[in-house]
Amino acid sequence: MTDAAAAAAPAPAPGWRGGWRQGLAYGGLGLPLAFVALPLYVVLPNHYAAEFGIPLATLGALLLGTRLLDAVADPWIGRLVDGWFARSLKAVLLAAVLAAVVCALGFRGLFFPAVNTAEQNQQALLIWCAALLAITYLSYSVLSVLHQAWGARLGGGEGQRARIVSWREGLALVGVLVASVLPAVAGLSVASIVFALALAAGVALLARAPRPAIAAITASAPALMAPLRTPAFRRLLAIYLLNGVASAVPATLVLFFIRDRLQAANYEPLFLASYFAAGALSMPLWLRLVARLGLARTWLVGMALAIATFAWAALLGEGDVVAYTVVCIASGIALGADLTLPGALLAGVIQRAGHGQQLEGAYFGWWNFATKLNLALAAGIALPLLGAFGYTPGNRDASALQALTLAYCLLPCVLKLGAAGLLWTLWLRKEPSS
Repeated sequence: MTDAAAAAAPAPAPGWRGGWRQGLAYGGLGLPLAFVALPLYVVLPNHYAAEFGIPLATLGALLLGTRLLDAVADPWIGRLVDGWFARSLKAVLLAAVLAAVVCALGFRGLFFPAVNTAEQNQQALLIWCAALLAITYLSYSVLSVLHQAWGARLGGGEGQRARIVSWREGLALVGVLVASVLPAVAGLSVASIVFALALAAGVALLARAPRPAIAAITASAPALMAPLRTPAFRRLLAIYLLNGVASAVPATLVLFFIRDRLQAANYEPLFLASYFAAGALSMPLWLRLVARLGLARTWLVGMALAIATFAWAALLGEGDVVAYTVVCIASGIALGADLTLPGALLAGVIQRAGHGQQLEGAYFGWWNFATKLNLALAAGIALPLLGAFGYTPGNRDASALQALTLAYCLLPCVLKLGAAGLLWTLWLRKEPSS
């Protein structure tokens, strides 16, 4: 770190003491935000196909298009967020309130359209769905980038940064669990109301969270492109992208593996709950390891655990329910590392670059763009690869199942090994600290 960067790096926020009240106040918004990702990808297509007769291919193209718009907008949203932080925390909280209201209304409107839903009026319904998806995704992105930038601006050393991120991501995993169960148990109307109330509570909690310092933007580089001109950020982003694709491939294929390779569709709730619960519960363990090894080396341990887990999963077959539950728990623990550690490393990069209290939004805008790109790349790699090798959903031919196993288990191992290699060569051998 240069002397100038060291001088510019913010000290830990004086209000952050690390207790559960402060952790909940900051991280609480992560829980309702998890509702947007899961139901819109999983529940919405089924709802529109079953209730309104919209073809799945049409819905898939609609979701992809609006998600790409959202991803491209993220860096610009980050720039806006930095501008709000430069003005005042009042401006930040006002933006959060407005985005939360728009997000809650958009979420409700998607599942209960205010247009004629008769089959002969499908064009109007699709226009409504596209508009509401764009509005909901963009408001969700504003809240996400704002939330991440707030946490990064709290500063601190490795341990504090990891704890801040773990509160946000741990509560997001709780949100995933709630969002995956609530629509089926209580219905979409109740789920949308719970989402709105939880979103209001999350913003109210954020208003009581430890407050970062407010400073005018003084960075000499153009704010939008400043992160990409920071060598450490480019290195970390390369590692994050490859590791993210490695994690997204099995997430894309997991239901195919459960239904066709394991033939255990009835156990899907057990497998998914084990995975997400293990991810949330593992975070305190990763924080303890960070205190001993540092952020980057701890992340390397998480990658190694994921590689070992998926290599073992390649040996499983029909009826291996108990063994695959163990796989879900172990891969969930590895997920805890992926969710907690890269974001904490990024907060350190921002500090050392001298952009602390100035450009956190810009950095997290590009970071979220990369996160969404991971999902697109995973689908773009895994699904065509499966098709090329003759697998289709429901096909239990030996060669098709072998192709599924290679894509679900071994491809992620290869990609994770590549990410681990990048982490070692581009980060641990270059960065004096993380």
